[in-house]
Amino acid sequence: MNAVLDRPQAPAVTKPVVNLPEHIVEVISDSGEGAQRCGQAFASIAARSGNGIWTVEIIPAEIQPPARSVAGASGIRIRVGAGRVTNGGDETDLVIAFNEQVLLGRVRAGELKRGATILLENVWAEHRDPAIVKSYTEAVASLRDAGYRVIDLPLERECRALMNDPRRGKNMFVLGVLASIYSLDLQLARDQIALTFGKKDQKVIDSNVRLMEAGHAWGEANLDFKYAIPAVRATEPQIVVNGNTAIALGVMASGMDICAMYPITPATSASHYLSECFEKVGGIVHQAEDEIAACAFAIGASYAGRCAVTITSGPGYSLKQEAIGLAVMAEIPLVVVNVQRGGPSTGQPTKVEQADMLTAIYGSHGDAPKVVIAVTSIEDCFYSMITARKIAETFNMVVVVLSDASLATAQQPFARPAFSTDWLAPPLDQSPLPEGAKPYDWDALTGIARRFSPGQPGGVHTVTGLAHDRASKVAYDPAINEEGLRARSLKLATLQKTLRPPEVFGDPDGGDLLVVGWGSTQGVIEEAVQRARDEGLKVSALQMRFIQPMPSGITQILRRFRKVLTVEGTWADRPAEDELIDQENRRYAPLAMMLRSRTLVDVDCWTEARGQPIKPGNVLTAIRAKLSEGN
Repeated sequence: MNAVLDRPQAPAVTKPVVNLPEHIVEVISDSGEGAQRCGQAFASIAARSGNGIWTVEIIPAEIQPPARSVAGASGIRIRVGAGRVTNGGDETDLVIAFNEQVLLGRVRAGELKRGATILLENVWAEHRDPAIVKSYTEAVASLRDAGYRVIDLPLERECRALMNDPRRGKNMFVLGVLASIYSLDLQLARDQIALTFGKKDQKVIDSNVRLMEAGHAWGEANLDFKYAIPAVRATEPQIVVNGNTAIALGVMASGMDICAMYPITPATSASHYLSECFEKVGGIVHQAEDEIAACAFAIGASYAGRCAVTITSGPGYSLKQEAIGLAVMAEIPLVVVNVQRGGPSTGQPTKVEQADMLTAIYGSHGDAPKVVIAVTSIEDCFYSMITARKIAETFNMVVVVLSDASLATAQQPFARPAFSTDWLAPPLDQSPLPEGAKPYDWDALTGIARRFSPGQPGGVHTVTGLAHDRASKVAYDPAINEEGLRARSLKLATLQKTLRPPEVFGDPDGGDLLVVGWGSTQGVIEEAVQRARDEGLKVSALQMRFIQPMPSGITQILRRFRKVLTVEGTWADRPAEDELIDQENRRYAPLAMMLRSRTLVDVDCWTEARGQPIKPGNVLTAIRAKLSEGN
């Protein structure tokens, strides 16, 4: 008999079910208590029910911060909606916290909505350490005085009745409580637990199911509120993955079969996923001794006839720069993924920032043109890898794909990709080369030269990182040097002629303000713009995916609007806040700089670099402020 049913249960509380268009939930704990696994399971159940979801992992800066510390909050935010959800939203509506200290960290960061509901583990109220009891009591009192609704949650007591180590079971008990609060199907919850712990013994699965069911029973019996978020089941198969997993899937789908990398936060999980399944489709994950070696290995694999990928984050990308320059000079196709994080130096390894755009474009010494693509969504993480491989091999170039920590760990459902053989590279060309063929016989119009591969009859030549002529012979002649520079630059122009301008979100014919973003901010910006449009404001949005080269038509789009404002997750000077900052010394955000120089349009910028995903409400405030200037 089920262990939960053996225990006497309090009668369920009669409560009406309140329908909500959306809700934002957080589960927070000390590191190692499973809050993220709980939240991911909750999000997956909601997605399988037909809800839109978006998750944001809450990761402390330290690998193992002290227990019960304000700065040590580890957990996850889940935004659940009746329709498609594209970002983590604004402040949180409901929080389940395993202790009051991690909760206070979120409160002080301004992450909770005024009057939010808090379910708080109450074991600390009777702790043997009087200092902990005092801390807990004072925190609860201050939270209630601030208007939060704090509800005691007896996690320790309830889980101890089911297992010897309650710390290992609290997260699944909380999953059951959430299933009760949000009226989720218990069978879907059981199925999700079976999937989550599928590699474990059946006893482990059964134990976690009992904990979840106990949490559900406790919520039904003890909570006086219950919600339902309308859901519509998808009519086509979907997958729910985070951005790093989508990148890994895209690597496999693209036909690339070699990934060389060195572990670095927040990019590492992409290689973890590849390590689990890449060999099954003929791929290899090579963990090098450092980032430089990883990049060199990938270049060597591409030189041998493949197209390899190396995945890293900001500090690792910096280390790869010299090797990337070799790939540019030797015109060896290479895909580099940079999952951006806070910097500089070690910076904020677990926090989000959009600060590597200019490094990706101009970071190398000398003129080293590279294609730079900024992924705009979790789904785009998948398809951009296919695009990147195609461009790299078509143009014999380095393609940099910019993701960031916001996309890396966030989950969102999207339509299951239907594999196409068009995604794959053609077979390696080993046909004999015409007599006199040169490895860098640059086309006068496009700058593209035929790719030679080792062992190809008639293709023997020496590859060099030095300036060279069409035959790959080292040459310092001024005219030859400029010929190579011209050809490598022409390839960017050739690609640019094939790109379509991005679509305007809102009114493409013009208005009072155009908000321009790049990469992961698309969902946030478009939600903020839609709210502004609902208020009657003449605002539209444009999201940049190709950063280098930029598509044609951008200047014409910008000039249709009275004002242009970029929204970027990085630092830019703020003249209104700092007395010393003026228009002559102000530092603009990267995209604003690029657009100002390329279009000669007076592009302004609004930035936020708090280490957290930007909220649509903050963007809406910036939109209103920009529109009110000069009025």
